[in-house]
Amino acid sequence: MLSFVQSSLHRPRGPSHYWLNTTTGSKDLFKENGIILVLIGEYLEASFEANQNTVNMFEKAKSLQQRYPFLQVVALQHGKSICPNDTSTNVLQRIVEKYVTFPIVLCNKDIFEMANRPCYIISKDFQNPMVYPSENVDLKVLDKAIHDLNAENSNKPKLDDVKSTWVKSIEIVKEPDVCSASRNLLFSFPGCISVDESSNRLFLSDVNHHRIIVFNSNGKILDAIGSSPGFEDGEFESAKLMRPAASFYHDFEDCLYFVDSENHAIRKADMEKRVVETVFPVTEGTKNPGLWKWILDKIWMEKKTNLKSEEFNSDSFLFPWHILKSSNNDIFVLNQSFETLWIVDLESGFIREVIKESSKILEICGQIILDKCIPLKQLPSIWLEEQTKNNCSMDGIPYAGLMSSFATCSDNVVFCDTVGQQVIKFSKGSESAKSFQFSNFGILGLPYWLASSLERVYAVDEISGIEPDHSQSFHLPPGRVDIEMNVNIPKDADLVEQPQEGSIWRQARGAAVEVSGVENKAASSEKVGVAQQWYDEIDNLSFSTPQEESSTIEQSKIPGEELQEGKLRIRCTVNTSPGTSEAIVYAALYMRLKKNSNSRASKAERIADMIDPQKKTKKDLLVKLLMTSHVDLEELVFTRPLHVRIKFSCGDHKKADNSKAIVLTDSSVKVDVTLL
Repeated sequence: MLSFVQSSLHRPRGPSHYWLNTTTGSKDLFKENGIILVLIGEYLEASFEANQNTVNMFEKAKSLQQRYPFLQVVALQHGKSICPNDTSTNVLQRIVEKYVTFPIVLCNKDIFEMANRPCYIISKDFQNPMVYPSENVDLKVLDKAIHDLNAENSNKPKLDDVKSTWVKSIEIVKEPDVCSASRNLLFSFPGCISVDESSNRLFLSDVNHHRIIVFNSNGKILDAIGSSPGFEDGEFESAKLMRPAASFYHDFEDCLYFVDSENHAIRKADMEKRVVETVFPVTEGTKNPGLWKWILDKIWMEKKTNLKSEEFNSDSFLFPWHILKSSNNDIFVLNQSFETLWIVDLESGFIREVIKESSKILEICGQIILDKCIPLKQLPSIWLEEQTKNNCSMDGIPYAGLMSSFATCSDNVVFCDTVGQQVIKFSKGSESAKSFQFSNFGILGLPYWLASSLERVYAVDEISGIEPDHSQSFHLPPGRVDIEMNVNIPKDADLVEQPQEGSIWRQARGAAVEVSGVENKAASSEKVGVAQQWYDEIDNLSFSTPQEESSTIEQSKIPGEELQEGKLRIRCTVNTSPGTSEAIVYAALYMRLKKNSNSRASKAERIADMIDPQKKTKKDLLVKLLMTSHVDLEELVFTRPLHVRIKFSCGDHKKADNSKAIVLTDSSVKVDVTLL
C-alpha cells in the first residue's frame, strides 16, 4: 500500500486512481522524504459507519498536522465503486465539510485485500512503516510515534500547540483546493445558524469563509464577525476565526457564544462592544488587558495557554462543532461525530468533565437534542436526506447532525443549505421554501483573499501571479489626480447591488499617496509624511470607539453610482509627486446570472469562469459542486473580483514666477474597464 502511494505521487491520474485536493500548478504532491502519515480506508458512499470512521480519522490527522507542521499527510480511499474518470461529488462535499487540506487518492485497484480495516500508517521516507488500526486507537499513541520519529533527527523537535493557531498569518493558512475554487461564492459552507428573535437578528456561521454574518429576517446584513483565518481576539473587523461553527445567543449579556472549530476554542462576541474574546482555552493574555496586550497581539507575540502539551490525547478539546446551553451555568459541546461531549463551566472557562461513552452522552443531552430537532419534521424528508449524506448522527435521533444548521424565527424555519451554499426560509403555515435575498454587502468588507498586504505590494513591482482586469498608463504633471473608473460588467450577469465603500480597497505606491475621501481635510494634513500617516492610523485603530466607527460608516458615501444597466462607477483620488507611481484598486462585485435558457451545466461553467477570471483554481471541481445541488443557479449570488492598476509617470514640478514656489496641477483621468 505504501509503495503504491509512493509510485503514484507524480501521476495525478492513472488507469485505476486519481488524486484530489492537490495544489493547483504543483508538479509534485509532496516531498518523499520526511515523516509521512497515510490514512487507509474503504470508500463506501452510502455507509454511515464508514462515514463516521472517516470523520474521526480526518480529525485526528488534522490535529496531528497542526501540532507537527512538518508532517506530510495523505489519505487513500479504495473501493470498487470508484471511477477514475469521474470525480466523486460525495468526496468533494466531504472535503468542503471537513476542511481537508491534505491530498486524497481514490483507487479501485484490487491491491488492498490486507487492508480489510481502516488504519493509519506512519513512516519516515516511506521506510519501516508502523501500522495502527483506526478502531479505538488513541490520539496519544499516534502523537508519540510521530514525536519519537522526529526526535531521532532532532533533540529539539518543533511542534505547535494544537490549541494555539494564532501564530499563523493569512499568507500561510493553507486552504483545501476545493474550497479555494468556491470561495468567491457569497457563502462557503454556511454550516450553522442561531437567532436573537427579540432584536430580529440571525447569526450565520459562514464556516469556510471564517466569519459569522449577522443579518435580519429580511436578509439585510447588519454586521460581520471575523476578518480572516487565524486566532486573534479584538474588534469584529480585526478578530480572526478558523471555521466558526455552532452558536447560541445569550440575551442577558447581549453576547453570542460560539465554537471556533479549527482553533479548538469557545469564543464570545460582545454585540454591544463589537469585540471577540476567547472563553476557552483560558490564556495568560487575559490577565493583561489594555493597550499593552493590544500591542503584543499586533506584533504576533505568542500567547500561552494554561493547558500543557503533554495533555494532547483523545480527550483533548479538538474540533468542537455543536454547542448547547444547559439549565445551569454549564454548556455542552460536542464534536461532529458525537463521540465526545465536553461539559464546560461558562463562568470559569474550564472543562468540568469529558465523556466518551455514547450511551452516557445520549443520557445527558439526548433529550435536549431531540427537542431541538423537532422543527426539522416540518421540512421535506428528501431535502433533509440530501443534507445528511456526509453528516454523522446519534442513535434514535436521525437528523441530530443538523441540529446546529437551523433556527426558528417567527413562523419560519431558517435552514443552512450546505449543498447549495445558501440560506433557506421555510414557512410553517404555507410549507413554502425560498432562499434569502441578501443585501448591504458592503458590511462584509473586501474578502481577505482579495486584499494584498501592504508589504507585498510595496516590495515588488508586480504582485506575483496575479494579472489585473485592466491596466493603463498616464503621463501627467505632479499634483492631484481624480480617477473615474467606468466598469462594464458581463452582459449575462446582473449586479445584486452597487458596490459600497466597504467592499472597495484602494492603495497608491511609489511617488503617490491615496487621498480618496479626505478632500475636506485641511491642506496641512495632506502634507503629512507617509510614516506619520501610518502611525496616525494605528492610533485611530487602537483608541477609536465602536460608536465613532459606526458614525463613520453611516456618513460614508457609496462610491458606486446609479448608472445605466450593466455599468458601475468607482472613483479614486491620488496626490502624485515627480517620478513613477501606481494606483491599485480592488473591489468585490456581488452578482448573479441573468435569466436565460442555457443548460444547467452551461450556467455552472459560466459562474466558475466569472468568479475565477484568472483561472487560478480547478474549474471542474467548482462545476461539479454547483451541479450537485438543486438550487436555481440564476439565484446564486457570487463575488466577481475586480482588480485595476493605473500607472503614472510625472515630471518635475512647474516653477512659479518667483522661481521659489512650485505649482501643483489638478488632473483628471477616465478609465474604462470591461469585464468578461
